[in-house]
Amino acid sequence: MTPKEVVKFAKENKARVVDLRFMDFIGTWQHFSVPISQLSEEIFEEGLGFDGSSIRGWQGIQESDMLVIPDAQTAIMDPFTEVPTLTLICNVVDPITREPYSRDPRNIARKAEAYLKSTGEGDVAYFGPEPEFFILDDIRYSQEADHGFYFVDSIEGTWNSGRDECPNLGHKPRHKEGYFPVPPSDSCQDIRTEMSLLMESVGIEVECHHHEVATAGQGEIDMRFDSLVRMADKLMWYKYIVKNVAKKWGKTATFMPKPIFGDNGSGMHTHQSIWKDGKPVFAGDRYAGLSETALYYIGGILKHARALNAFCNPSTNSYRRLVPGFEAPINLAYSQRNRSAAVRIPMYSPSPKSKRVEVRFPDPSCNGYLAFAAMLMAGLDGIENKIDPGEPLDKDIYALTPEELAQVPSACGSLEEAIEELKRDHEFLLKGDVFTQDVIDTWIDYKTEREIKEIRLRPVPYEFFLYYDI
Repeated sequence: MTPKEVVKFAKENKARVVDLRFMDFIGTWQHFSVPISQLSEEIFEEGLGFDGSSIRGWQGIQESDMLVIPDAQTAIMDPFTEVPTLTLICNVVDPITREPYSRDPRNIARKAEAYLKSTGEGDVAYFGPEPEFFILDDIRYSQEADHGFYFVDSIEGTWNSGRDECPNLGHKPRHKEGYFPVPPSDSCQDIRTEMSLLMESVGIEVECHHHEVATAGQGEIDMRFDSLVRMADKLMWYKYIVKNVAKKWGKTATFMPKPIFGDNGSGMHTHQSIWKDGKPVFAGDRYAGLSETALYYIGGILKHARALNAFCNPSTNSYRRLVPGFEAPINLAYSQRNRSAAVRIPMYSPSPKSKRVEVRFPDPSCNGYLAFAAMLMAGLDGIENKIDPGEPLDKDIYALTPEELAQVPSACGSLEEAIEELKRDHEFLLKGDVFTQDVIDTWIDYKTEREIKEIRLRPVPYEFFLYYDI
């Protein structure tokens, strides 16, 4: 839509409020709302002001004034608000220089798309993430000086098979058996269907939905791929819809990678490809029907994977998932069909148009704008420097001998380790001024001070089990 068409669209839908949304540095959608009287074609050029000093990782109090510039192409009516509300996703700019703000994740993603075009390797990068999530019935947690605990519950949780539920009707998926029996074992069918239909109503093309491997309501809704920035926008709508539909049903949804001990965590396998002049750059006659360019792209992903962990697996909880034994792709190898490899080449269709690579280590706690941009930059570095990904690993990685496994590099084992890798390996992100040094330094400082150090200070419940009586 053009700005003029957005104004018309708002009138046709009787919108009374305009909700302006933007992404904070860490990965949470932020917003503020204005009356419909404020909507004019001019705000798409002039923008609207807000205080950026309270946004995580952004401006200091001495330079707090910022502007949001709505993107007319993102206009959608919010499906949840009681009052008809037009939503617009915005870019953030400096009010003095009128330059895009370097720490705005959407701006970083836009620069990554522009950098791809500047290389001549392609016109568009397509991304297709598969975010997994849990739909729970209860969540409680607290950490104070005198106590620390968390409690999660689900009517579906296998631990409730013996609970007196007046009556208990059973059909609770056992650990690692949630993929994917029909209802009543799958108790979330109707909830996911409502989520899927609402996603389609806001322009997200849904391919399928299903229960996932874990007990306790783990699910997945698959979206059709789209260009980098548009898919990052859709990922935010995806999370927004999942959480709000869950709340409507009296439940709560989380994209936390590992909320349940002893069962599979939630990943976000991310399919990606590059196209040029309407043709798939990744299709060819090499391994698994890939082109040489695609293999170099994989080489870049694998070379920089441990630094990518800092953006693709950005929480301390991410590394509760990235451990052996739970289908987590910690081994940095590539393969066709083999889902235990960090990079997989899907073989569902022989069509060149479907040729893509699937990076399996990201999880849905990431900021999609930053994660997608970082993976694209790693892949482009592989293409530019002709990085050989080595031989594919088509064996069952978990069946390898210790000697064989020792030859396969691993993803990081902690957020602290990932941050150290990012300190060492980030030059590829700075090309084209996509990620600035300030962005890298701010990300490292925030994660170190607000998360790594804070987690390090606090005892966890299992430590009392291990050590209280020593």
